[in-house]
Formats: sequence, C-alpha cells, structure tokens
Amino acid sequence: MKRFHVHISVKSLQESIGFYSHLFGAPPSVEKEDYAKWMLDDPRVNFAISQRGHQPGVNHLGFQVDTDEELLQLRQDVESAGLSAIDQAATPCCYAASNKHWVQDPQGIAWETFHTLKSIPVFGEDSAPVAADNTACCVPEEVSQSSGSAAACCPSQQQSGGCNQEGYK
Repeated sequence: MKRFHVHISVKSLQESIGFYSHLFGAPPSVEKEDYAKWMLDDPRVNFAISQRGHQPGVNHLGFQVDTDEELLQLRQDVESAGLSAIDQAATPCCYAASNKHWVQDPQGIAWETFHTLKSIPVFGEDSAPVAADNTACCVPEEVSQSSGSAAACCPSQQQSGGCNQEGYK
C-alpha cells in the first residue's frame, strides 16, 4: 500500500512543529533537532519537515511503499513511461535507510519513491563524499535524459563547488 510523502524545508522547526501538531491533531512520530515527521493514517501521509539550510518550501514529494516489490513495480511504471530516474539502494537519508528512486516533474519538483528498510541515528547523506558544511539529504535536481544519472546535486553544494563529477555532493 502506498503512503503519500511530503517533505518541506522550514525556517523555524519548533514553530513549524507546533503548527503542524495542531493542524494534524497529533505530535510528530519522529522528532530530532533538525527534523520532524508525522506518519498519519487519515490521510495516509508521511509528512516531514526539516531545518537544514534549504530555502523554505516544498523540498520534495513522493510515495512510500511497504515492499521492494511495490517499489520495483513503480520503477517499472517510470521506465515504461520513458522517464529517466536515479536509483539508490540502502541509501541513508532523513534518519532512515531506504531503497529508492527519484524522478523530476516538468516543473522541476523532485519525486521520491521509496521503501524504508530501517531507522538510523543520523540524518543521512545521499552520496559520498559529503562537504563538511552540509550533510542534508541530496535531492537530485535533474535526471539525465540519456543515462538516468544525476546531472546536478543539491543547490547549496552546486553553488559551493561541492559536487563531484557525477553530480552528487
């Protein structure tokens, strides 16, 4: 079964936790110093916020699935539609390790489809090496139309020259 996923970058984590806790009628199911997540059943959504140096607003959207078989089916749907995707296996990100793939919609919004494997004690990083000043998960900005590899990395890493040749931070 799928669960809709929304990740928003916020200015003030504590202010946003208060707002969303009232809006959802429940406290976060996960709360860290730079991140909070609500796993809601009505509506069925994985709603996450983080304060990690990104511009406030939608960070990315996606679908969380319960099994790797469901993830494979969604990946095959992307492939049959002729869309390029970035695949990542056992990727540490947002206090979890997940198998996932990323696509980008025509407006440039990143969409993540993932199966969470386990919780981990750190926020995570999507690829090594990581610049010391930014350990936030990297949302690929673009997907190469020909090879499915990343064409650009996190905006802050791109601006600081922190990306490697593959486009990852």
